[in-house]
Amino acid sequence: MTVRGLGLLAVLIVFSAALAFAAECGLRAGTAVTLASNPNDPDVIVWDSRERLVAYAAGRWNSAHDVMAHTKIAGPGTRARVVACFAGVAHLKLADIDRDAIGVHIMSGPLRGRYGWVVSSDVHMVKTAQLVQ
Repeated sequence: MTVRGLGLLAVLIVFSAALAFAAECGLRAGTAVTLASNPNDPDVIVWDSRERLVAYAAGRWNSAHDVMAHTKIAGPGTRARVVACFAGVAHLKLADIDRDAIGVHIMSGPLRGRYGWVVSSDVHMVKTAQLVQ
């Protein structure tokens, strides 16, 4: 199987899992969103796996090098489409708040075409017509 075939298989598995959790989560697969964090630091950390996102949110990570090796930075306003949503799995260490882990397919900017994971507080809904294909 080719790398592209394996990637497609992984996306299908994630999408199937998302359907199982859609009733509990704030966002459904296929929802058009923009990415932006808080106004003081609007860039969004996009993780290569849900497990790493959850560990980082909980304050479990070894070094800044590990974080940089498994993340990309998306600028504010980056458009994406939700591919998965896992309700309340990101337990923020510095706040007594649980966030959803959102799997996204990035549709604009330098990361266009990539898949990754972000916390729900960095995801903002948009009208489908605003999403550039």
